[in-house]
Amino acid sequence: MIFDKQLIPKNIDDYNSLYNHSITNPEEFWSQVADSFLWKKKWSKVLKYDFSTPKFEWFVDGKLNITENCLDRYVEIHPEKTAIIFEPNYPENETIYISYKELHSKVCSFANVLKNNNIKKGDRVCIYLPMVPELAIAVLACARIGAVHSVVFAGFSSTALSARINDASCKMIITSDGSFRGNKIIDLKSIVDEALNDCDCVDSVIVLNRINSNISLNNNEKWWHEELTKVSDDCPAEIMDSEDSLFILYTSGSTGKPKGMVHSSGGYMVYSSYSFKNVFNYNDNDIYWCTADIGWITGHSYIVYGPLLNGATSIMFEGVPSYPDFGRFWQICEKHKVNQFYTAPTAIRALAKHPLDFVEKYDLSSLKVLGTVGEPINEEAWNWYNENIGKDKCPIVDTWWQTETGGIMITSLANVTKGKPTFATKPMMGIQPVLFDENGSLFNENNKNGILGIKYPWPSIARTIYGDHERYKNVYFSAYPGYYFPGDGAYRDDEGNYRITGRVDDVVIVSGHNLGTAPIEDIINMHPNVIESALVGYPHDIKGNALYAYVILKNQSKKDDIRTEINQLISKTIGPIAKPDKIQFVPGLPKTRSGKIMRRILRKIACGEKSEFGDISTLLNPEIVDEILKVFKNL
Repeated sequence: MIFDKQLIPKNIDDYNSLYNHSITNPEEFWSQVADSFLWKKKWSKVLKYDFSTPKFEWFVDGKLNITENCLDRYVEIHPEKTAIIFEPNYPENETIYISYKELHSKVCSFANVLKNNNIKKGDRVCIYLPMVPELAIAVLACARIGAVHSVVFAGFSSTALSARINDASCKMIITSDGSFRGNKIIDLKSIVDEALNDCDCVDSVIVLNRINSNISLNNNEKWWHEELTKVSDDCPAEIMDSEDSLFILYTSGSTGKPKGMVHSSGGYMVYSSYSFKNVFNYNDNDIYWCTADIGWITGHSYIVYGPLLNGATSIMFEGVPSYPDFGRFWQICEKHKVNQFYTAPTAIRALAKHPLDFVEKYDLSSLKVLGTVGEPINEEAWNWYNENIGKDKCPIVDTWWQTETGGIMITSLANVTKGKPTFATKPMMGIQPVLFDENGSLFNENNKNGILGIKYPWPSIARTIYGDHERYKNVYFSAYPGYYFPGDGAYRDDEGNYRITGRVDDVVIVSGHNLGTAPIEDIINMHPNVIESALVGYPHDIKGNALYAYVILKNQSKKDDIRTEINQLISKTIGPIAKPDKIQFVPGLPKTRSGKIMRRILRKIACGEKSEFGDISTLLNPEIVDEILKVFKNL
């Protein structure tokens, strides 16, 4: 354990005491947490901040390198302990176990490859790789020499990739010849080639041989394995200022081009590590598995940095939950005796549609903690997860956070604070959530919906949007001056638990009533013939706004009966005011590759707009937009 035991709550009384300390004396609290890490030079001041600028500096003048805290310290403590378990796409292929000593050697070697290719401190490096160990190695190698990594999910189109490369002026791209995903082989190299036709900033390309494809490299392109033969594994860590940039990670805005969120070295290290330890109740020798991709913030914070900063064993999975069948997740849990399992509600709902035989054939008795991330989990999925995976004995941590926050903000803490279905519950230590009413005024009452804000900085808050600080200010700090505005609504119950009700632009005011879309969708999804739904608002002559529901059905028959039954269900559960004026049955919903529904497109369709949807190339299923439009015309 790297943290003093006084900083790790063991029960609700400990949590209350520690939380109160963290908000009444935040600088003292975070100084105590930061003391757990290796610093080249200690900070002169814990925090400087100004919400109006906005500017946030944590552990001012502190010097460190995050990889020494991820790797070097554990090479000294337990060099042979497994750092990464790599589970490949094909279950018949051999699992790879990488010790802390081996990972340190591989990271230092590849860091020297970067240096040999003229990458230096401050340069931006784009990483476009599948979920293989080399992805984590490339991330850490960049951090080792002070280069800023920008990981792009290896499923984005060439257009989306080139936009991100150009926005950050990346000097290098690291990719592979291709990737395995279920029963498909994806040609990543051709996507990169197409992207680079529009990128003048890239000087060199490093290519990993993953699928043994027969490709030839261009003049500025080099094979990963050949470059490794030219270097040693001796690479001292670059000394970084606490506020030096560690990485850029792009997140889709509700409108406009993606936002390159910039995270710092010191603050991000402290918060991602501390939140990992507390949320998942990780103990030495536990086996932890987050099923996300490192292309998203969840993978950054809770596959790579958070676990390694705690000396943990973290699983990386190359495949998908449905290949070779819908029991793959549970087969891996049994095989590696997984203790903490962290996945998305989208995955849970998809797996819950299939027979329990896929679950019951595996021994899941090793599981101690379950987690969800990416969106609020509906009650039906929560119950399925709890009963069939957790066997009613594993706490479920329903985590709320964002790319912008860098780490988990509101959640229960496993075996410490009490969970509640569909509620994220309590704030993490140091996090001070507040609620605003529709007029922008703070209120303290419970059992009431509001707009979520965060009152005080935390160490892993994103420092800016790369190249556009004005946009950073306007999006996150202008709506409610003096507060961080995440864009989400929330409900607070009489025990101070928070339930995230959806994006604020998904909170529709109907006849003067604020209606969060998430709880209404939960009710629609309870109908036995409904797979999934999405709710948006559209203009109404009398009500101001009305609700428009897009619903995917299991069985397409008796649609009029189903419309009636859905409205009866909503009326009974929430009230007649929450009934959608229109219900459109659709074959699918437009989703990003992280599984989030692109609601701005659905709003435009509901409002009668048939074009000008912006860039939809980053959708997992762009063709679904035309299919929804075809049905819309027939309503």
